[in-house]
Amino acid sequence: VHGHVLGGYLAEFDAARCLSPTPPSILDIQKRAIFAGPAYRNFGGGVFNYHLFWSAVAPKGTGGRPSRALAGAIQDAFGSMAEFKAQFEEAAVAHRGSGWVWLILMEGIGGLGITCTANQDNPLMDGVLGVPGIPILGCSVWEHMYYLQYQHHRSKYVKAWWSVVNWKQVSKWYADALKGEPPASIVPLAEASRGARRKAGA
Repeated sequence: VHGHVLGGYLAEFDAARCLSPTPPSILDIQKRAIFAGPAYRNFGGGVFNYHLFWSAVAPKGTGGRPSRALAGAIQDAFGSMAEFKAQFEEAAVAHRGSGWVWLILMEGIGGLGITCTANQDNPLMDGVLGVPGIPILGCSVWEHMYYLQYQHHRSKYVKAWWSVVNWKQVSKWYADALKGEPPASIVPLAEASRGARRKAGA
């Protein structure tokens, strides 16, 4: 299922990029995606969002713990890791329809915050509904991510998802975000495209 979904986003985004004399990178397009049209907003956003999601997933029990810096920032922003998870889960359950829940370094403020975006929008996009910032962790609340195993129990899906979060990667993205850099270790588009299409059986 997930291979078909990502493969579809990649195909549509690649088609849109080919129309440009200077095709933008998947990272570069995020800022102006909302104003660049549906192909960049929906499919470009989807490619970025799902690459970030899967890059922050590790086999159960291997994701480690947040770095000292990230753990301290979570403590400052939410009071404790338990409270952060509770607020994140609450936001995921409360979000109506498809979309994403994010842990971000808030733009212009510098602290961590939780925000939600609809469909394939993300906090890097200018004009997004939600809190703008640099995402360092994202959880998809699209129904196809959890329905087969959890049916309508989104809360159970999010609680289970914590066990596969790659905190080593998230900690690196937090360190990058402090320097004003969005996640850069997203799989290169060409490699991701080939891999997703193989998984999708294309």
